[in-house]
Amino acid sequence: MAFDIAGFDLDAFVRDILAEDLGEGLPGGGRDVTAESVIPADARFSGVMDSRDAIVVAGLPIAAAFFRALDPAMDIAILVEEGAAVPAGTNLMHLSGNARAMLTAERSALNTVQHLSGIATMTQAYVAAMGDTDCVLLDTRKTIPGLRHLEKYATRMGGAQNHRMGLWDAAMIKDNHVLVAGGVAEAVRRARDAGVANVICEVDRIDQIEPALSAGASHLLLDNMDVPTLREAVILVAGRVPTEASGGINFETIGPKAATGVTYVSVGRLTQSAPAADIGLDFTPL
Repeated sequence: MAFDIAGFDLDAFVRDILAEDLGEGLPGGGRDVTAESVIPADARFSGVMDSRDAIVVAGLPIAAAFFRALDPAMDIAILVEEGAAVPAGTNLMHLSGNARAMLTAERSALNTVQHLSGIATMTQAYVAAMGDTDCVLLDTRKTIPGLRHLEKYATRMGGAQNHRMGLWDAAMIKDNHVLVAGGVAEAVRRARDAGVANVICEVDRIDQIEPALSAGASHLLLDNMDVPTLREAVILVAGRVPTEASGGINFETIGPKAATGVTYVSVGRLTQSAPAADIGLDFTPL
C-alpha cells in the first residue's frame, strides 16, 4: 500500500531534500562530486539498514522513496512495520541497486528515519511513563518548520494522538488572546460567535473554568497546574468537556498528572527535543 499522510507531498519532500543536499541551483551544484569521482557509474551495492539501539520505527517508506528517486529499479525490502518496537541489532531494510544512487541518497534517508524514529521512541517512553491510566498522550505544535506532518506522524507511531495540526483546525485561546479580549469568557464567546466549532481554552486558575465553560469552550487546557489543582479542576469540570494537562510535563511528572483523571496530557518535547535514533546503513559491493 502506498505511503500516505494527509497534507504531505512525499514526492515534493524527497525532491526538495535531495536538491538541498546536491546544491541544485548553486554554482557547481547539482551533483554528488564524491560518488561521481570515486564510484563507477555501473557499480552496484547491496545494503542493510539496521537499528543500533532498541527503537520504535518510523519513516522507512520515506527512506525507500529517497533511494527510488535516484534509482527507480532499486530492489528494496522493508523488513519491519511502521510503529514496531524492535531491539538493538534489528535489520530494518535491505537494498540492492546502483551504488551511486545509494550513496547519494544515504544521508537524506538516514536523517529522516533517525529523526522520526527518535520521536516515536521517545513518545512510546512517555506513554509507558503514564502508567495504567485511560489518559491519552498528545503532541503539540512545537515542531520543526516544514516537518510538522512527518513529526506528528512519528508521534502516532509511538502511541500518541495528534493535537490540532495547525492554526486552522481548532481555536486555542491562550493568555495573550484572553488579555486582548478582556477575559476568558469574552475570548471564548468571540470564537463561538465566529463559528469555530472546536474551541480549546487555556486556563491556569480554577476560577477561570466556569466562565470558559459557560461561554462554550469545548476543551480545557489546564496549564501548569500541580497535581492537587488538576484533581480539583477535573472534579469541577465533571466530564462536561475533555481536559488536558499541559506545562511542566516530564518523565517524573507525567504519571501523577495522568492519574488525576484528565482526558489528555500534552508534551512538547516529543517533537521539540527528541534525540535521533541510532540507525546505520552498511553497503557491500556486488
